[in-house]
Amino acid sequence: MQTSTRLLLHAFVAQVAKLNGLPTGLTATPGQLAEFNVAPAIEQRLQAKLRQISDFMSRINVMPVVNQQGSRVGVGVNRSMASRSNRAAGHKRSPQDITGSDQIDQYLCKKTDYDYAWSYELLDAWAHQPEFQQLCRDAVLAQKAEDVMCIGFNGVDAAVETDRDEYPLLQDVNYGWLYKIRHYAPSRVMTHGALDANKIYVSDEGSADYKNLDSLVFDAIHNLMHERFRTATDLVVMVGSDLVHEKYFKIVEQAGDVATEQVARDVIMSSRQLGGKPTVQVPFFPAGSMLITSFKNLSYYWQIGTARRAIQDNPALDQIDNFESINDAFMVEEYGKCALLEDIQLGPKA
Repeated sequence: MQTSTRLLLHAFVAQVAKLNGLPTGLTATPGQLAEFNVAPAIEQRLQAKLRQISDFMSRINVMPVVNQQGSRVGVGVNRSMASRSNRAAGHKRSPQDITGSDQIDQYLCKKTDYDYAWSYELLDAWAHQPEFQQLCRDAVLAQKAEDVMCIGFNGVDAAVETDRDEYPLLQDVNYGWLYKIRHYAPSRVMTHGALDANKIYVSDEGSADYKNLDSLVFDAIHNLMHERFRTATDLVVMVGSDLVHEKYFKIVEQAGDVATEQVARDVIMSSRQLGGKPTVQVPFFPAGSMLITSFKNLSYYWQIGTARRAIQDNPALDQIDNFESINDAFMVEEYGKCALLEDIQLGPKA
């Protein structure tokens, strides 16, 4: 690493340590640049920046929670309030929680490591940029946002030790949104039609369960979703990239003119609606699948006070090692506001 780069790196580490209340120059072991618990105010700031980095993360709920385990936060109002009690008959008014209509499951924040390394070569290249510290921060946050999306749509386990080679979509890191819908609300899931026990066939020719995707979505909304949410105005259809032709999609407009402040273009909007609902593509969504819900029905919880970080110089590998962890969880706020369609096959049954 060049001397000028090392000076910039040490200034960056010193600033990070200062913001988190770590005394200047304090190191735990030789080669360790800093080790600390992330201060609560910095936690909040990083999570807010995470939402700016990713358009998808800005659309869902990113919620801090105090306890490691507990009932869902219940963002938004999902129950009616209007009522009347016959006081003359001795009936009492009974206020109820309106932030959720079911308590099928609870959240459990599990410790997740978000470790990474900066090669000396990469840092030398970044050192010529005036926004060196922003590059160090934002590159990591952008990847973390991708990891959150990947786990949310593909996670089916929370293994004691994960295996990225065997599970490249991070299936073993935590239980994601789709897994929880399958597990806790199987009545909201359709995996086959009448023609096959393993497929939903969609085709306007030959034998098929549905003539088109519009009729499939319309049927799913009216048969899988709770009646209270069937006419919700914020419903969207999330699809895999294989189901709707790419010509129907365009990338969302960026927000901001400065490169480091632009919203990442990870949500792709379709000019074509399905079943009368807006259609979107999001990263890492499983092929042959659809999820009908609202963005705000999906939540990423992180536990306050659990973020930890250590930065170490590793000359043996010509890199700076970053060890970061936080307790987090993935939650569906209202299962009645979901319809999950899987194993969709475009074309008639042979």
